[in-house]
Amino acid sequence: MSGTLLMKVDDLHVSYGGIQAVKGISFEVFENEVVSLIGANGAGKSTTLKAVTGLQPIKSGSATYLGRAIGGQGAWNLVPQGLVMVPEGRGTFTRMSIEENLLMGAFIRKDADVDADIDKVFALFPRLKERRKQLAGTLSGGEQQMLAMGRALMSRPKLLLLDEPSMGLSPIMVDKIFEVVESIAKQGVTVLLVEQNASRALQLADRAYVMESGEITMKGDAKALLVDPKVRAAYLGE
Repeated sequence: MSGTLLMKVDDLHVSYGGIQAVKGISFEVFENEVVSLIGANGAGKSTTLKAVTGLQPIKSGSATYLGRAIGGQGAWNLVPQGLVMVPEGRGTFTRMSIEENLLMGAFIRKDADVDADIDKVFALFPRLKERRKQLAGTLSGGEQQMLAMGRALMSRPKLLLLDEPSMGLSPIMVDKIFEVVESIAKQGVTVLLVEQNASRALQLADRAYVMESGEITMKGDAKALLVDPKVRAAYLGE
């Protein structure tokens, strides 16, 4: 791979009590690419994201972002560095309006372009603009996912981590979310996508890693994995 290495995970082990959830995985994310971690529920994908962002302790191994160790920093210290995650389950501020949620995403910023960036989010998600004064807790699941992604974009990330963005959404809303992820990537934001919908993730990604039971079992060009018989049998129902 050419380009700047943004994230490197090396021999990562993560445990919950006596259960080893991630068993020595290694992967890399370079600037201006979309990388996907695919696998069945319980494979360790979300745990991996929690570990690299400091939400779950790392038992051993390392995770670096722009050459600096990040595993134990805490997620709040990563946002100013340009590393931002949209967690599984959205995590919006339910008693705040859409507009207030977006402003929270820009909390660390001191520049004068926040209003312009809110307009950019509303251009991506017109439905949010229509409801800008509505409380986040009254939105549908799909609308909350839009809001969580929009709030993350307000911090102007270099690397955006998306944890199961399509989970629980209608087919129409899934289409919208993947359309926006593609648009975000074209605007120069690097994306690490954790996703159960293997077909859509592989269609979108440049490279991908397949996780099974806490281990990476396959990796490579996403389009090649999309047509690989083993992947198609295990994850695409063929």
